[in-house]
Amino acid sequence: MLPAMPASRDFDDAKTQIKDSIDLLQLVGESMPLKRTGSSYKGLCPFHGEKTPSFHVFPASQTFKCFGCGKGGDVFTWVMETE
Repeated sequence: MLPAMPASRDFDDAKTQIKDSIDLLQLVGESMPLKRTGSSYKGLCPFHGEKTPSFHVFPASQTFKCFGCGKGGDVFTWVMETE
């Protein structure tokens, strides 16, 4: 008989599955215009007022970062901050 998996392992697996199934670039792009700049996409940060874009989405790592206000994270952070 196999030992039961710890609940934290199930949670981590579920988080990974969700992250793998959602394209952060598409999700963010539904809320704001983004322009490709090299390997990332940038736009005006939705978390603070600015005139020059400092908000970047990095599709390769499925993360975002604003170099103006410092907010950043993954798909879970985006949903928590915007909903």
